Order: sequence, then structure tokens, then C-alpha cells
Amino acid sequence: MIYVNGDSHSAGADIIPGICFAQDDPRYLAYGRRAHPEAVLQTYGYHVAQTFNQGFFCEAESGSSNARILRTTKEYINKTSNIKNIGCIVIGWTSWDREEWKHGEDYIQITASGIDSVPESMEEEYKKWTIKQTPEELKRKEQLWRDCIWNFHCELDEKNINHVFFSTNHYIKDSEKWGMWFISTPYCEWLKSKNFEPVENSNHYGADGHAAWANVIGKVLGQTYFLSTNSSLTTNTKRSIITHVKNKTIGFNR
Repeated sequence: MIYVNGDSHSAGADIIPGICFAQDDPRYLAYGRRAHPEAVLQTYGYHVAQTFNQGFFCEAESGSSNARILRTTKEYINKTSNIKNIGCIVIGWTSWDREEWKHGEDYIQITASGIDSVPESMEEEYKKWTIKQTPEELKRKEQLWRDCIWNFHCELDEKNINHVFFSTNHYIKDSEKWGMWFISTPYCEWLKSKNFEPVENSNHYGADGHAAWANVIGKVLGQTYFLSTNSSLTTNTKRSIITHVKNKTIGFNR
């Protein structure tokens, strides 16, 4: 099983132009903020799973904070009856300014933009919070998440869970010293250096960029965990939303 988590760049936002969440498409309103199932079939994660003949589960969501990414990944691991069935966890970490706030039984994702839609009861708190997001505060958060990412890597190592991490937009200080499990060049920076263009009116990359990034991750898997292409690494025990739409969407073109 290839498990992917992250923000919009891992969820395939704008692979279908103008679509970030499944609910942006009237056909998939019931899926809410989850990744659009047809776009997911063209993401880097799906390509990696196909390369290594693996099952695939995408829990990435547009607008995610690192707190959400970490929380949901840990929940996935804890709910997995046999962690040997996890072939690899792939995470694209997001920007430091985002946070996750609990609201009743739900969580909301916020950014320092000052224009996020939050419940009315949180509006004043959100305004005060945005004012506090100074360069000094963001620097503190950068170090905080650098430490959290490193600690999570150590936790996965102790559990013998294969993993590949990268940052979508921001360099992480000294990450080039961490080893091949962390791709030190950010996703967007790498694609830009290879002359890929974002989808029109977006900062997201299309299916061609995802396919190229899948090759980068595939090489890391091969060199770090000695995995060969088209090899079955684990027992495919879990299926995602993709299973239900794959047959009718596999020929979908952006």
C-alpha cells in the first residue's frame, strides 16, 4: 500500500482546472473536501503506486495544515491492523503558517491570509491570531515543524515503516543532511526548475508535473528501500475511493 498525505499539491488540485475539492464538482458533493477522485488518478501518488504494483490510499486534502497531515497519518497507522501492509508513507509537508483548530467534533484549517472562512464564533479569535503571525512567529513555527518532521521520521523508523517526505513549497534548513528519505528540494521548486508550468490561474501543477515528480519519488524508493519497479511490496488489503471510479475515468484527460 502506498499511503499519501499532504495539501493541495498532493491532492491533485487543479489537475482538473478549477477543481480543488471533490465538492467543487456537483457529481461528488457528498465527498466534501476530499480530493476529487478523477484528479487523484493523475497524481504523483497514484503513479508511484502503479509503478510498484501497490494499492493506493490518498488522504491529502487541499488547504491542509501540517497538524492535520500529521494527525490523520498517525490515525491511519493506528487503525492499520498490520503495519507490514503499509508499503510506504509519502508526505508532502505544507507551509508553516497554517494551523488546525478544533471546532466541536470537526477540525478547521486556517492560514495567515486573514480571509479564511471560519465559524462565526471563531471570527474574533481568528482576527487576533492573524495579527500575531509575524516573521518572528513564522520563524518559530518553521523550527517547530522541522523538529516535528524529524521526530515523526524517527517514529516511523522505529516501526520499520518505509517513508518518503518532502516539502511542497519551502526549504527545510539542513534537510539535505537528513538522508534520501527526505527530498530536500521542494516540489514546486523542482518542477519550476524543470520548466513545468502551473495550471492557468493557479499555483498548482498539472498531470504532467505529477508524472515527473512520481519518477523522483520512485527513484528514492528504489535507492533507499531497494524496491524494484512493478514489484509487489505488500499485501493489498485496503482500497480507496479510487477503486469505485477507476474503470470509468482511467481515460480522463486534462
